[in-house]
Amino acid sequence: MLKRKEFILGATAGLTIAAAATAGGVISWPGAHAEPVSGMSGRLVPSAGAAGLFAPPQGAPLSFADIFQQVAPAVVQIDVKTRVNRPRTMQIPGLPFQFQVPQGQGQGQPGEDGAEGEGETAMGAGSGFFISADGYIVTNNHVVADAEEITVILSDERELTARLVGRDEATDLAVIKVDGGDFPFVSFEEQAQPRVGDWVIAVGNPFGLGGTATAGIVSASARGSVDASTPYTDYLQIDAAINRGNSGGPTFDIYGRVIGVNSAIYSPTGGSVGIGFAIPAGVAKPITDRLMRGETIERGYLGVEIGNLTREYRETMGLPADTKGAFINNVTPGGPAERGGLQAGDIVTRLGDETIDSSTELTRLVGQARPGDTIRLQVLRDGRSQTLTVRSGTRPSEATLRGGDNGSDDEGQTPRGEQNQAGETVAGLTLAPLNAATRERYAVPATVQSGVVVTEAVSASARGIGFQPGFVILRAGNSPVNSVADVRAAEAAARAANRTNIFLLVRTPAGNRPVVLELPRDGATPPK
Repeated sequence: MLKRKEFILGATAGLTIAAAATAGGVISWPGAHAEPVSGMSGRLVPSAGAAGLFAPPQGAPLSFADIFQQVAPAVVQIDVKTRVNRPRTMQIPGLPFQFQVPQGQGQGQPGEDGAEGEGETAMGAGSGFFISADGYIVTNNHVVADAEEITVILSDERELTARLVGRDEATDLAVIKVDGGDFPFVSFEEQAQPRVGDWVIAVGNPFGLGGTATAGIVSASARGSVDASTPYTDYLQIDAAINRGNSGGPTFDIYGRVIGVNSAIYSPTGGSVGIGFAIPAGVAKPITDRLMRGETIERGYLGVEIGNLTREYRETMGLPADTKGAFINNVTPGGPAERGGLQAGDIVTRLGDETIDSSTELTRLVGQARPGDTIRLQVLRDGRSQTLTVRSGTRPSEATLRGGDNGSDDEGQTPRGEQNQAGETVAGLTLAPLNAATRERYAVPATVQSGVVVTEAVSASARGIGFQPGFVILRAGNSPVNSVADVRAAEAAARAANRTNIFLLVRTPAGNRPVVLELPRDGATPPK
């Protein structure tokens, strides 16, 4: 699983305990021992270099020592003091040690006498690097976002107080500054794009052990689905070890140029397993340049909940196999998209002159717009193409987006004991019209203006997907739903096309969800 939250925890907790593992003995793992190769025998003699020495393969450095010596002075340790609402002792999941809140600090435990208090004071540690001689330092947003105090420890062990200049949660980047001048600094490399297989070296402060270098290669590029909270970043994947405390540190190429900002790891244990992610220099430099100038990062905003148009969706909607786009799950009431005429169930295929292949591409292109810009969208609706114009809004903060309802409602669903099973059974669901009675019974808000209400999940497929009484079918196949007959017609069309599934857009208490529902065989309703 993605361990950015573990990095947050590490940065907040200030983990400085080194666990001694396998202190002696033999480590054995599958494939650790070389096996004879068929057809070969005798002593194997590696080929020496031209000078009679064992030279590295072409493209590999003899050592990373020179690179490290050149760039290490620009890399810093960042210690933060923050206030957290958590118990005094906390076990870090997946790791064999605990975080201890310093005794005598903090002003009360959350929940005492029914009050939350102000939380506990905690120390954290991360990494960063000078990007200018006058004291600007790049790091991760999650290292400094909640910091009350920021201390920077230089490679020569000087400690300086830093202030937050600016941060951008959507790319997990931040800039801080210390007073002074003539600091050693490094530069981003935007032009030379690293290739998969190129050498990299990561320098940082893992587990509080400052001045640590690890080396590896670029394992992959353009990892755009790493973290939903940073939708504007195609991460570099590297296998150089990065751990808690490396957050915000630089990844260098073999020329000592910054090609990435270490941000997260993918790990089942919380420690490095060779899958790390760095924000590419091409993303980091323009954002940090703007933050250094004191600018606030603003992005365009439509106010839609979107998903990818998968092969399964295309097939069940009867769309051509080469159809690409972003599927609109939901439209925020009163938002720019609704005012521009966009509807749930639309498929956005183009923005301006750009073809939309995925939901990520739509998010990034909209984000490039300035608030107030006119955005021209080409959409598929009910199988027909049309063009809409939307005036872009300003994207709210990521915290606001996470905390908002995103089109969902707070009303709960009807308890199982109060199910109303009246209605017609279609496609393995018992459905009833959306009217005043069903609205009241299932707490369907007035913002849901059309559809039919699910009163019972009849088929095993519907129950397996998790259909509950009170869900509302908004679209079936490739058409909007205004009556039970519309769903029945979509089922008949699917069967006539020899499809065994039907596409549905379903309103749930957690928001709109696209669903591919398996149809009961021969139209029969299986027993419960």
